[in-house]
Amino acid sequence: MEESCLFYICDFQEIPGTFTGVKKGGGGLKRHRLGVCYNFGIYIYMLKDFLLLFVLLQLFSALEQLRFDEKVRVVVFKSEVKGIFCAGADLKERAQMDDAEVGHFVKRLRNLMDEIAALPVPTIAAIDGYALGGGLEMALACDLRVAASSAKMGLIETTRGLLPGAGGTQRLPRCVGVGLAKELIFTGRQIDGQEAFSMGLVNHAVPQNEEGDAAYQRALTLAKEILPQAPIAVKMGKLAINRGIEVDIASGMAIEGMCYAQNIPTRDRQEGMAAFKEKRPPRFIGK
Repeated sequence: MEESCLFYICDFQEIPGTFTGVKKGGGGLKRHRLGVCYNFGIYIYMLKDFLLLFVLLQLFSALEQLRFDEKVRVVVFKSEVKGIFCAGADLKERAQMDDAEVGHFVKRLRNLMDEIAALPVPTIAAIDGYALGGGLEMALACDLRVAASSAKMGLIETTRGLLPGAGGTQRLPRCVGVGLAKELIFTGRQIDGQEAFSMGLVNHAVPQNEEGDAAYQRALTLAKEILPQAPIAVKMGKLAINRGIEVDIASGMAIEGMCYAQNIPTRDRQEGMAAFKEKRPPRFIGK
């Protein structure tokens, strides 16, 4: 496969032990080439509680690099920890913060989810286990979600005397509707992957396998369906949808028109038309 069809796999890996440097899985970003993929790992000390302050800073930096990497066409978020996608913020760390620090932390967390949502390429959350609180908010910030049928997810903040503060109150109703979103947030209920699929929270629900990565495997299949398509057209399609749902239909149609106009002069559009005429697969280059 050509280098233009690379995709990122963002691995959230939790390793027990003390941070002593990247070589021992501690505290840093680890990126290496694996065939046609970039593998990109964040290693975390605290089991289950992923969204620590230093992790946010690292992920902000990582997202900034992703945004401007022309080779990236799809981003897949997963966890290396069997049975967990992301269990949200570390409440022990939160308990050590004063009110002002909590407010600042949650604002950063909210900004992080916005940065994920603003990535120009499609993003997929592979939910093979628990996605709770901020973990589900992270999945909601992605374009697409794939879950194992046994995965558990929920905005459980009200059971802790909190409320969703990283986009959950806004993205969940846009995903499943206002009534269901209110019910899930008011009750703090956890649902499994099959329930999530039935209400439209995830795009696909798959039976879990022995390796515990069925959702990840399905997410990769989905990513590979996206990879051959024209990158600029896909980006413009995402932009038109994201901007359009925030406005009335007339304004949305205008946004679609502007996005379409940006795609007209691209070499990929010309290639697509030529390939159709010549009855051959197109070779898109992202230009």
